[in-house]
Amino acid sequence: MATQKLILKRVSRKDRIARLTLNRPEKKNALNQALMDELLAALYDIRDNREIRCIVIDAAGDAFCAGMDLHELGRTRQKTPQRWDQADLRELMGLLRSCPQITIAAVQGYCLGGGLVIVNGCELAVAAEDAKLGMPEIIRGSYGAVATPTLFQSGVPAKTAFRVQLTGKNLSGAEAARVGLVSHVVPAASLKKEVDNLAREIASRHPAALEHAKLSAYAALDSTYDMALRTDEFISHRLRTYADPTGHVDDYLKSQKGGGKTDYVKPDAG
Repeated sequence: MATQKLILKRVSRKDRIARLTLNRPEKKNALNQALMDELLAALYDIRDNREIRCIVIDAAGDAFCAGMDLHELGRTRQKTPQRWDQADLRELMGLLRSCPQITIAAVQGYCLGGGLVIVNGCELAVAAEDAKLGMPEIIRGSYGAVATPTLFQSGVPAKTAFRVQLTGKNLSGAEAARVGLVSHVVPAASLKKEVDNLAREIASRHPAALEHAKLSAYAALDSTYDMALRTDEFISHRLRTYADPTGHVDDYLKSQKGGGKTDYVKPDAG
């Protein structure tokens, strides 16, 4: 009997998009060691594939991710206490940030604890209106290791972050969008279509521009205002090694007559 793949990996070279699907629906895609191993391996492989410009992380079944597999976590803690530090989740966060590709989470149903970590690690997240995002760890006597720092670094107001962390109550997809925990919200029936369209739009952009946009954004998040501006100067110079931001400017300006159009694709985007 074939072993079930816990991460379904689909790569579209035409669209320049990789899709990674959490595939443990019978357990609400709870994160066990085998799933984490497959997810990390898939991301390491994609990170070095410069043909791919966007990574979509979605999930099979009716839930995005119910968090860590608590039964396995408990057994692991008894055998090897040092593994209780959830090092794989921390490695995942560093890996998502180091990928030159833009990452998008597509969230349906429950997205709890470790699932919220994945959402916080992605640059963009689109949620179904009826999704349920939260951190129930406080209810079982924890505080949400890894989830807590990623939540408080996510940009949501501190009072909102404390409400999520300390009450264990979930936010709906619509509420999560209002406070900025996800990028935007869509009807559940439209989630896949909306995420696919967003991924294709992003993947149509120049790969060097995408990578350097990500570098500059995280530099700004991690630095003082003055240092962010200084770092951005170096990043903008680095970008010019790989792309000409002012190339084809006449075509670009022509495409913007009437204003606010996003369907222009730079000819050297490749």
